[in-house]
Amino acid sequence: LCLWGVPYGLGAGSVDAALNNFVALHYRSRHMNWLHCFWGVGASLGPYVMGLCLTGGLPWNNGYQTIGIVQVALVACLFVSLPLWKREGTPGAAQPRQGEALGIRAAFRLPGAGQTLTAFFCYCGLETTAGLWASSYMVLNRGIPAETAATMASLFYLGITGGRFLSGFAAIRLDDRRMVRIGLLFTALGIGLIFLPLGNAPLFAGLALVGLGCAPIYPSLLHETPVNFGRERSQMLMGIQMACAYTGSTLMPPLFGLIAQNATIALYPAYLLIFLALMTVMTERANRVFDARPAAAQA
Repeated sequence: LCLWGVPYGLGAGSVDAALNNFVALHYRSRHMNWLHCFWGVGASLGPYVMGLCLTGGLPWNNGYQTIGIVQVALVACLFVSLPLWKREGTPGAAQPRQGEALGIRAAFRLPGAGQTLTAFFCYCGLETTAGLWASSYMVLNRGIPAETAATMASLFYLGITGGRFLSGFAAIRLDDRRMVRIGLLFTALGIGLIFLPLGNAPLFAGLALVGLGCAPIYPSLLHETPVNFGRERSQMLMGIQMACAYTGSTLMPPLFGLIAQNATIALYPAYLLIFLALMTVMTERANRVFDARPAAAQA
């Protein structure tokens, strides 16, 4: 099972980067938000399918088989729909030229790239840590029963999913930068509620609010890629951005586990706040770099 995870991850990462770049090039911000809204739907349904199999008396591998069948059907749909991906998003829009190959070091040297890549790393570090450690924080630090904690932790993912659905409508009037700033503000308010020792209700509301705040940040940052780095470089930058994001998802939750084990799990909101602060600084610095470019470079 672990060995099959390697090609599965390579394929999923390739589809993820290509799909996000296609939407960023050819569609509006609202479509990017709705695309990631359905990521939330899938992330919620996967554990639900596994739970149904286990509570129905089936072995655990039946849950994986069910999800595997869905994935095979998805691959078939992707192959059948390949001709549709050759379309140009808007009438008269030129296909982006293929830019020069960029390594990670060269990508980091592009104006604003270091700040943007760091922001992606911080975002996914925050999102994944918030989701994975919410239940443990509630049980070990707040004394909430495990069954209640498991249920209430889903508020975070519900916040992301519902928030991205609503963000699609908000993006009709607001640009990507304002969407990111609003998301950062809501995330800060949510973390503040988690900090407050005022009982369980503010904690639950804080988790939902953190999810709601996270909702527009990732899609909006992705959608800005062709504008910030040029259409001809967007696919390469999209892949590198997502690699940085997945690195944050992979490394930062285990790091917090070490901190919780050797210090205290009560540092959960402080840990999230560190990522939020660094992400805020990096996005604003990147914005200043992009704003300072000559008009020709921005075009």
